[in-house]
Amino acid sequence: VSRDFLPRGSGIVTRRPLVLQLITAKTEYAEFLHCKGRKFTDFDEVRQEIEVETDRITGVNKGISSIPINLRIYSPHVLSLTLIDLPGITKVPVGDQPPDIEQQIRDMIMQFISRENCLILAVTPANTDLANSDALKLAKEVDPQGLRTIGVITKLDLMDEGTDAREILENKLLPLRRGYIGVVNRSQKDIDGKKDIKAALLAERKFFLSHPAYRHMADRMGTPYLQKVLNQQLTNHIRDTLPAFRSKLQSQLLSIEHEVEVYKNFRPEDPTRKTKALLQMVQQFSVDFEKRIEGSGDQVDTLELSGGAKINRIFHERFPFELVKMEFNEKELRREISYAIKNIHGIRQVLPCLFTPDMAFEAIVKKQIVKLKGPCLKSVDLVMQELINTVKKCTKKLATYPRLCEETERIVAGYIREREEKTKDQVLLLIDIQVSYINTNHEDFIGFANAQQRSSQVNKSAVGNQVIRKGWLTINNIGIMKGGSKEYWFVLTAESLSWYKDDEEKEKKYMLPLDNLKVRDVEKSFMSSKHIFALFNTEQRNVYKDYRFLELACDSQEEVDSWKASLLRAGVYPDKSSTENDENGQADNFSMDPQLERQVETIRNLVDSYMSIINKCIRDLIPKTIMHLMINNVKEFINAELLAHLYSSEDQNTLMEESAEQAQRRDEMLRMYQALKEALAIIGDISTSTVSTPAPPPVDDSWLQ
Repeated sequence: VSRDFLPRGSGIVTRRPLVLQLITAKTEYAEFLHCKGRKFTDFDEVRQEIEVETDRITGVNKGISSIPINLRIYSPHVLSLTLIDLPGITKVPVGDQPPDIEQQIRDMIMQFISRENCLILAVTPANTDLANSDALKLAKEVDPQGLRTIGVITKLDLMDEGTDAREILENKLLPLRRGYIGVVNRSQKDIDGKKDIKAALLAERKFFLSHPAYRHMADRMGTPYLQKVLNQQLTNHIRDTLPAFRSKLQSQLLSIEHEVEVYKNFRPEDPTRKTKALLQMVQQFSVDFEKRIEGSGDQVDTLELSGGAKINRIFHERFPFELVKMEFNEKELRREISYAIKNIHGIRQVLPCLFTPDMAFEAIVKKQIVKLKGPCLKSVDLVMQELINTVKKCTKKLATYPRLCEETERIVAGYIREREEKTKDQVLLLIDIQVSYINTNHEDFIGFANAQQRSSQVNKSAVGNQVIRKGWLTINNIGIMKGGSKEYWFVLTAESLSWYKDDEEKEKKYMLPLDNLKVRDVEKSFMSSKHIFALFNTEQRNVYKDYRFLELACDSQEEVDSWKASLLRAGVYPDKSSTENDENGQADNFSMDPQLERQVETIRNLVDSYMSIINKCIRDLIPKTIMHLMINNVKEFINAELLAHLYSSEDQNTLMEESAEQAQRRDEMLRMYQALKEALAIIGDISTSTVSTPAPPPVDDSWLQ
């Protein structure tokens, strides 16, 4: 470095590792990592800062720490190297040092020299026994082949008169694979006499040239030669890693080239750029929204359902399920019918032959139709929420321009809510239309004559053994009794629910008929992540072997709802709590006479027939209404009117202001691109302007055992 900046003194001076990065530069200054932004030009201050920073962590009384001090020195007098100055081994603790100070320093040194890409400078004074050098012994432990170890012999000028280290430096006595380099540093007297580094280097050169034992190898001794050796080893290491490094840099360059091409032509203040970008962003948003709803496009999400797929589930699983949940409470319905018949007759006693069910039938049917408003409005709410979620996902691609993103989301979400209100009005109108006229001449209506003869039992649909659904389910309650839940492959048909060992359907475990089965929700256990529903028999019979109910578990609530919707198609309805009907013993409970019972049964059959017509009609019309008034309308609005609303909401320059993150990313990408190009050019230069030196042959270093 040619500068006097390292602390010196008696005892242990280096008490923290000093990571010293030497960087070739035109001007000379130093920087510490812990003093960011501060440049040291006075190297006495550098020495003081090292001492202060050491004491800050270790204390002033000779304590040690493995936390490194990071120092960079920029200078025209250095070769680019990274050096780490480590404490010397001390045997006897002093000051605040712990009793195991030797082991602590040893562990600290091993932490650094164990790294495969690290060269080890094993420094040993010439006036000590080299065979017992702690530095060389530690190096031998981590570098048994000797490929990374260079011996450095100091204090050659302090050897006893008549002795020298010639045979050691010639690598004849106590040889190392990479040999030894001798250096002569300043004595304490030289330092006290203010002898500078340049004068010390000249004195070192003179010493080797004038000493009879060393003059023949003076060109291979001294601090400048040590610098060159280290720099050559660094060059060797770099050249060894160049092919892989070049390949990695080229891959990085290719990966960012397309994005950088856009940034290179970027002109922030160009008004045409902003107009073009706005048009492109709105068009992209429109295309993304269309793809997510319609399910078209080449990029299909494989991790979650798209907006369109979720809306499809609302139409064909959730909405029918909500309708069936409105199924009449049988006991309550019969009571209402009997009240209606009695109230219509009033004080009059009506003969059986004069009984006409029209008025009672209409009153009951209208009340049941009005109940359908809840599920219909709920389906509108669910679709509206799904549309807004889809808009939020599509606007993520506009995040480059925060104001545009916010305004687009606000305008489209506001329009969706407007359409929601109009759709709800239309849905309520559809229900009111059904209430306004009860069409008893409908071709599917059973009529009065058939109602009197018809059994109240609902006949099975003639779908036979058509498969409704297949999938994996866990049998929860049976598994617990046997020591763990087990997963089976379930197959649901119109008549039964079967389960198999696996999806090959070769080994059937059981087939459960669906007669008299109902489904109910089961509260999720805090110990399980599964969502559960249960099947049970309405006649209090065992469902499977000795079990009154069968608990089935899925991974998500969506899956549970989907299975329940499939069970509905097979005629397995959700359970209705009958507690409300039994409250307080029903003070007005009464027994009906046989004549009234027949009349109630007739109207019950008529209501059942007519409501199945209404349900079929509503299941068909509500999705169509939502599709026409909400979904298609919103798509048309985005295509035709969104751009105009954006222009009228804010100034174009405000809308198209880049986010700070995007501007930073652009700058970083351009810098990275330039750095990669420069790095590849430097690698090319290194390949042509440097040479590798082969590793020296092995030597017998058994003396180090």
